[in-house]
Amino acid sequence: MALAASVASGCAVAPAYHVPTVAQPDAYKEAQGWQPAAPADALERGPWWTLFGDATLNELAAAVEVSNQNVAAAAAAYAQARALVSEQRAALFPVVDLTGSAGRSGGGGDTRTAGQYRMNIGGSWEPDVWGKLRAGTDSAGANAQASAADLAAARLSAQGELAANYFSLRQTDAQQTLLAATVDSYQRLLTITTNRFNAGLAAKSDVLQAQTQLASARIDLSNAVRQRAQLEHAIAVLLGKPAGAFTLAPAPWNSAVPAIPAGLPSTLLQRRPDIAAAERRVAAANAQIGIARAAYFPSLNLTAAYGVGAGQAAGLFNASNSLWSLGLSAAQNLFNAGATAARVSGAEAGRDAAIAHYRQTVLAAFADVENQLAASAALAQQQELRRAASEAADQVEAQMLNRYRAGQVAYTEVVTAQNTALAARRALVQAQADRQTTAIALIQSLGGGWRQP
Repeated sequence: MALAASVASGCAVAPAYHVPTVAQPDAYKEAQGWQPAAPADALERGPWWTLFGDATLNELAAAVEVSNQNVAAAAAAYAQARALVSEQRAALFPVVDLTGSAGRSGGGGDTRTAGQYRMNIGGSWEPDVWGKLRAGTDSAGANAQASAADLAAARLSAQGELAANYFSLRQTDAQQTLLAATVDSYQRLLTITTNRFNAGLAAKSDVLQAQTQLASARIDLSNAVRQRAQLEHAIAVLLGKPAGAFTLAPAPWNSAVPAIPAGLPSTLLQRRPDIAAAERRVAAANAQIGIARAAYFPSLNLTAAYGVGAGQAAGLFNASNSLWSLGLSAAQNLFNAGATAARVSGAEAGRDAAIAHYRQTVLAAFADVENQLAASAALAQQQELRRAASEAADQVEAQMLNRYRAGQVAYTEVVTAQNTALAARRALVQAQADRQTTAIALIQSLGGGWRQP
């Protein structure tokens, strides 16, 4: 009974664990109506990429989990951590082994030989009186949970990067379409300007300017082709495929951006896997203190053995040849020049460092969400302004072309209007892409989705 009571109270060597406190805002400054956060990192996040309504993205993102090598490495690390938990848990139980031997011996001038046969079964057990072994199991379990969160973080990161690259590629497709149309337009204008020059109605400089504009547009189109190829290769790597074996055909770009629901609960912030991993590592560090403190107490070991020995194999099972033993041993370190105290202090410092890292992770997460919310609101306004600017620039370009054909303005004014209009169109496309990539970043900062848990 005394031993059982000691075992039951053994965990007292490890400090009681409490999730570290951290300052949290009552609401998000950049989004009104949000609620205070609460831990919910174990809730299912769901396929968040389906919010964008793109069938090709849905197919690609689903393949990341099984093909991306970074995710595969994180999965292997998680499996390794789980194996370590099993190993630590096994230390709580007795170890039983069976040994056997057989041999013959002789020497000198005597030609006779003697045989010796032995078989022994033995066991040993270290009672976890002070909770050292259980603290080791707790630490390994917390580290395994942290590895699971690391796996979720690797998966979310790969999926987010894939989505961002995919929409950047679709934006490049849109830029190519825009630039191809611009090249055609500039080619027609060059023909018109050349005809006017041949008719003596335009100067040679007008033709040269038209040629320069056309060449610049073709260069921009070539750069867009190069950028698309690089994005396609990046997507191939994320999918775990050779760049040369993957092709993504051009397709219309769905530039829609999911709307943020009003009053979105901030519980999703606590679903961030990096926060979950940081908190679990605090728990693991806390258990390490118990392991270090256990060195202040003696270690106990129980042993038992039963064996038989005989000169012939047939005699192994005679009761007269059997031997047994029981034993109890204890060991206590009497002096080690403060090494145990130093290990305890080091473990406590490790826990304090883990707590600081956890708090910093949470604070950075809140700031990340605020940043993405602010960026989302600003980009939504910018897109409408870009759209208005592009429409106005298109009208100016059309007017300048008509006036040039009528001989009312110089060609330099046409060039200025065309450059302004092209820049406005490309800026509008970029603004649409920025909204999508910012939405992806917001999803990642929320831990992988906006859906109500």
